[in-house]
Amino acid sequence: MINILFRAQARPDAMKRAGAFMLAALLLARLPAAAGNLRRPPAVAGTFYPADPSKLEDLVRKDLAAAPKPKLDGTLAAILVPHAGLEFSGPTAAKSFQSVNRGDYDEILVIGTGHYKAIPGAALYPGDYGTPEGYFPYGEALAKRLMKASSLIVPDPEAHAREHSIEVELPFLQERLGQIPLVGLLMNTDDLETAKTVGAVVAKALRETKRRVLIVASSDQSHYPPAAFDDAVDRTTLRALETLRPDYFWLASDLWTRQGVPHLAVAYCGQAAVTAVMAAASALGTDRVRILGHANSFTALPAVGTERVVGYAAAAFVKTGKRSPPPWPFEELDLKEKSTLLRAARESLEKQALSGAAPSAQMPADNPLFNLPAASFVTLTEKGALRGCIGSLKPREPLLLSVIHNAALAGSQDPRFTPVQPSELPRIDLEISILSLPRRVMDAGQVHRGEGVILSAAGNSGVFLPQVWDKLPQKEAFLGELCVEKAGLARDCWKDPKTRIETFAVTAFSETGTSAGPSDQKPAAP
Repeated sequence: MINILFRAQARPDAMKRAGAFMLAALLLARLPAAAGNLRRPPAVAGTFYPADPSKLEDLVRKDLAAAPKPKLDGTLAAILVPHAGLEFSGPTAAKSFQSVNRGDYDEILVIGTGHYKAIPGAALYPGDYGTPEGYFPYGEALAKRLMKASSLIVPDPEAHAREHSIEVELPFLQERLGQIPLVGLLMNTDDLETAKTVGAVVAKALRETKRRVLIVASSDQSHYPPAAFDDAVDRTTLRALETLRPDYFWLASDLWTRQGVPHLAVAYCGQAAVTAVMAAASALGTDRVRILGHANSFTALPAVGTERVVGYAAAAFVKTGKRSPPPWPFEELDLKEKSTLLRAARESLEKQALSGAAPSAQMPADNPLFNLPAASFVTLTEKGALRGCIGSLKPREPLLLSVIHNAALAGSQDPRFTPVQPSELPRIDLEISILSLPRRVMDAGQVHRGEGVILSAAGNSGVFLPQVWDKLPQKEAFLGELCVEKAGLARDCWKDPKTRIETFAVTAFSETGTSAGPSDQKPAAP
């Protein structure tokens, strides 16, 4: 992410406004600072937004007036806003800022994206943050609480000196909340655990304070794919965001960088910042994400063209009080989508049997569900008897590719069977099983009928898909057979506290609508 050149972020005639920016900075510099505080004057006034306070206020109010008031059906915990030049991202950002009102909050925590300096954890600005309209006072007590809680959060004025990702949000925050105390953090780590840890620290700090704090994630989406691909890429990462699973969102974002989308530099500009906010919001009780808007630089300003675009999204993290987690994306597959996946699996199997090669798929697919990371199994049966099964327990590739590859492997690489021959194809039935992410449970008492189970101990592991309960309905028999048959361990290994137990859900469907021999399903080699 460091030093990405932001085309479509600021206007090309920015230098014409440099004089206005310098004048605004000089005027702001004369305002008194709080004792001992640093003051960061605006760095991108006149480039990312108007330097003239009245023109800036008019622009912000115009964008807010055009944005509908969102229906959140719950209590707002955090918002996601884009951070490009306001004539590009302002209308989208306004859709999130419309969800906050003056008087609702005592303080603001903005976690933005660092574009100019590598940041191991989170870089904090230890002072007041300026706009052409004045300064947001430093939220010193919250900042000290954050820095005390983790060595990952450190003061770093240099990281903020040229950075726009926090600054461009301030005119909207000024309009909606007034200049209340603010803490600004910047992130760009490539380490998932670091991002999650920062989020956990933020959540802990906010639980310990009696002040009402709005969390703001400042991030653009994809950078530089052609407009024809941008919508598919951005809708895919937004679906991952809606799962409220930081690990899954991170995986979905990372996965796109390896899919060969033309000119795609990054799938989510502020991946670390968004992951940290997601982790914090989840720990604070968020149970749903509401997508409030999406656009790109071309739809915002068609004159920039379609060759390379930047994506923008607005979202709200909401506490609805629902006890259930957000639905896993693949629980929502409709009949048409299931038929499309089965047809792709069939074509892959047939091509493998007829020519020894499996077909590929153009990525991204039009349907964002097919682009999401997925672990899948493909099971083949012939007249009801197992004929091959291959799959994976962890999502390593997009759903559509996972199904295509596993169908070909099930027909040719299952070591228990000879490869499927062309003459057998009319008699073969396919079943696809799509797995949710595994969830660690503390003991077998938390294992429920209808869940898939993974057991791991002493370097061995085994898995049963949920369909196995139909053959082994008693939990002791189910877990005992899993220990022996799949993990190669003692039959009572599931009672050992050292045994790791994970559960997962499965969405399964077949060409005939019948389940086929799930107890014999075999994971592919890593």
